Amino acid sequence: MSSPAPLQQTRSSDRVVDDDTRRANAHAHLVLNGALVALFAALFVRAGALPSSMWEPLGAGSFPRLILGVLMLINLSIMAQEWRRYRAETAAAPGLVRRWLWRYRLALGMLALFALYIVGVPLLGFRLASLSFLVLAQLALGVRRPRSLAIAAVIAVTFSFGIDWLFRDIFIISLPRGPFG
Repeated sequence: MSSPAPLQQTRSSDRVVDDDTRRANAHAHLVLNGALVALFAALFVRAGALPSSMWEPLGAGSFPRLILGVLMLINLSIMAQEWRRYRAETAAAPGLVRRWLWRYRLALGMLALFALYIVGVPLLGFRLASLSFLVLAQLALGVRRPRSLAIAAVIAVTFSFGIDWLFRDIFIISLPRGPFG
C-alpha cells in the first residue's frame, strides 16, 4: 500500500491541504494581495483630492493616506513572503483551477449575483433590484418546493418593499427609486 501525500496545515484556516495545493494557495495569496495593493493605491490617490480646511494643517486626506500606505506596505510584505513560498513549491497538477471553480461554484455564483445586484440598484431601484436578488438567491440556494417558494417570496417582498418603506417613511432616507418608483 502506498502512503498518502504528506499533509500540512494552512495559515489562514484549520483545513489541511496536500502538496498539490500549496503552490496554488501561494499563487492565490499573491493575486489577492496584489489586487489589494492596487485598490489601496487607487484610494490613496483619491484621498489626496479630499478638500482641506484651514483648521487641518495636514489636510483631510492625510490620515486616510497614512492608513492606506501602511496597508500597502503590509500587503507588499505578504506578497514577498508568498513569492518565496510560491517559488519553493512544485507546480500543481493540471485541472486544479477547474476543480476549485467547481467546488466553490455556489459561493462564486452568489458573488456574481451580488455584483449584478449592486449594478441593478441604480438602474432598477432598490425595491425591484432587492426583490430580484432575493428571489434569485433563494432559487440558487435550492428552494424548489411550493411551500419553500412561497416562504421565499414572502421574505423577498417583505425585505425589499419593507426596508424601502422603513428607510423612506421612518428614517426619512431616500433609497434609489429606479424607473418605476
